[in-house]
Amino acid sequence: MPAVTAADVPTHVFRPRRGRVVPVIVGVVVLVAAIVLAVLLPEKYQLVDRVMITAMGAAIAGLMSRYATIRAEPRGEGLWVRNIGPGRLVPWPEIEAVRFSGGMPWPRLDLADGDDLAVMAIQRADGTDAVLEAERLADLIAQPPA
Repeated sequence: MPAVTAADVPTHVFRPRRGRVVPVIVGVVVLVAAIVLAVLLPEKYQLVDRVMITAMGAAIAGLMSRYATIRAEPRGEGLWVRNIGPGRLVPWPEIEAVRFSGGMPWPRLDLADGDDLAVMAIQRADGTDAVLEAERLADLIAQPPA
């Protein structure tokens, strides 16, 4: 079997499939429900109560939008991973292995410093696509793009 080269491995961005649709729907529903609730509250509730309900709905929608934009992007210098928090560029030489066993919700990168990093862009909920994407990630790590 011929060796896999960097040219053979697609370098498009890793993104969850279901993990993009569900958070958007939940975020919109929660925000709309919070606004409707704030408008329909009985008169005994003050403006501050209505504003706080709307703000809570907006905060949940904001968190869902962050979840919907999770991705991992292969670049020449390394893998840029954006989970729910801020993104992080991990240089290719620092990535030692990819773990994605049966019970894990997403793969984890074993790093040279002994730490590990979740790659939430590949999610077990996507079924066999998740396994294929994890294999593609492992191939990228074995032969990083130039």
